[in-house]
Amino acid sequence: MLSDLGIDPKDLAKVTAPMRYAYPAELDPEPDGSAVNLWFPDVPGARTWGDDEAEALALAEDCLVTALYGCVRFGEPIPRPGPGRGRPMIPVPPLVAAKLALYAAMRARGMSGGKLARRLGVTQKVVQSMLHLKRRTHIGHLERALAQLGVQLEVTVKDAA
Repeated sequence: MLSDLGIDPKDLAKVTAPMRYAYPAELDPEPDGSAVNLWFPDVPGARTWGDDEAEALALAEDCLVTALYGCVRFGEPIPRPGPGRGRPMIPVPPLVAAKLALYAAMRARGMSGGKLARRLGVTQKVVQSMLHLKRRTHIGHLERALAQLGVQLEVTVKDAA
């Protein structure tokens, strides 16, 4: 079946290795206590700050998603998150994780948005919308697109820390 999709099964391991889209954040209070800086060491340009640690952490998800969207927009690889090592781990929302998985699968296969659109029977604008991290997309559409690339979306639920 994978060969019917133009996918070499040997290349599948590169894409299907489980990816957890949760990134460690570094917190650094200003010496005078006026603010707390937050950044993601694995994601270039992902920086924000808050008046205190709680505010910085509240802003972290949007900062992370915005920086990862920059990777998508400019055709760069999605950085792999490093280990937590006691740092706060900031996950992206599940829909964003599915979109990032689609983008990564397309990159790994060298598939353009136009080619995926033709396979799905949709316009290229629909695929662009699927890849836009801040636009809503029906999860079923993302599952179908991932399936066209030989990738299965799996959701894991666990107790909150």
